[in-house]
Amino acid sequence: MELKPVKIGKYTLKYPIIQGGMGVGISWDKLAGHVSLEGGLGVISSVGTGYYEDRAYVEKLVADRPLEVENFYSKKALVKIFENARKICGDAPLACNVLYAINDYGRVVEDACEAGADMIITGAGLPTNMPEFTADYPDVALIPIVSSPKALRLICRRWEKRYGRIPDAVVLEGPLSGGHQGFTYEQCLMEEYQLENLIGPVVKEANNWGGIPVFAAGGIWDKKDIERCIELGAAGVQMGTRFIGTHECDAHDNFKEVLLKAKKEDILLLKSPVGYPARGVRTNLIDLVDKREGPAIKCISNCVAPCKRGVEAKEVGYCIADRLSDAYMGNKELGLFFTGSNGYRIDELISVKELMHKLVHGE
Repeated sequence: MELKPVKIGKYTLKYPIIQGGMGVGISWDKLAGHVSLEGGLGVISSVGTGYYEDRAYVEKLVADRPLEVENFYSKKALVKIFENARKICGDAPLACNVLYAINDYGRVVEDACEAGADMIITGAGLPTNMPEFTADYPDVALIPIVSSPKALRLICRRWEKRYGRIPDAVVLEGPLSGGHQGFTYEQCLMEEYQLENLIGPVVKEANNWGGIPVFAAGGIWDKKDIERCIELGAAGVQMGTRFIGTHECDAHDNFKEVLLKAKKEDILLLKSPVGYPARGVRTNLIDLVDKREGPAIKCISNCVAPCKRGVEAKEVGYCIADRLSDAYMGNKELGLFFTGSNGYRIDELISVKELMHKLVHGE
């Protein structure tokens, strides 16, 4: 099967491959810029931008961590990330992933538009008011992440009624993805919620709204997986984990080493302060958390609303902002290493150019 170009809003992707947004610092300028350069859609994560370039754009630190929302989600850093990504990919389509669950969601969406994002991708909640924050940027394409036809229907109804528009595309994320899931722990294991069983119903719902392109995500590894999703009705796919195994991925070398050494049984669903399970690698941190011996929870960054200023973090035993940033900085002892179910299959580091060639041509 030849992978054909796909249109999202006013933009055309040469290949129907979206690189998943991975924070803190796993998909920033280098990864996203090179993916867009090679014909996919590079996606910059807006999470934890305060850590970019060794916290160079943060106005206030406490314990060497960005203080409060305005520093953890640094606008200056986000602008610089986009600027540096553009030096790589030129005017190719470039997106920003902004989690709905974060504090200051609206402000960060506006920051991303101002920084030059062509598209905004939002998951971790139902972004029913997403268009409100892009009103001054009519050319910016809006892409919500959903896990069911019901969620897509709710978003479309709300957007059409309030804003007179519908999503330009939608990402359907199944329960094999890395990081936070749109399902309960039990649902992640149930057959009816597996990606291949969700594509048909979500595509059917998308067709009710004029044929919104659906990108399937979660557990996608190679061209065969891409072809299977397209045969089931998807317009393309979103992939995160496999891009970690590239030289250009912004992750620390130690982060990549954790995945290179991971075995299948090391990748599991973890409890998260966000309220839903999250998939990652069992490391020293998880062992400490299980014994209730994890690092102190101070909630310096106040990153996500569902955590309730550290209440949920104390319940599950770790601060997600601190532990993800530790992983970004290469701390193997205390870092939280998110990955999709196929993370253990990364056995070498290759260039984004080579990976895209493999995905497009199946070689």
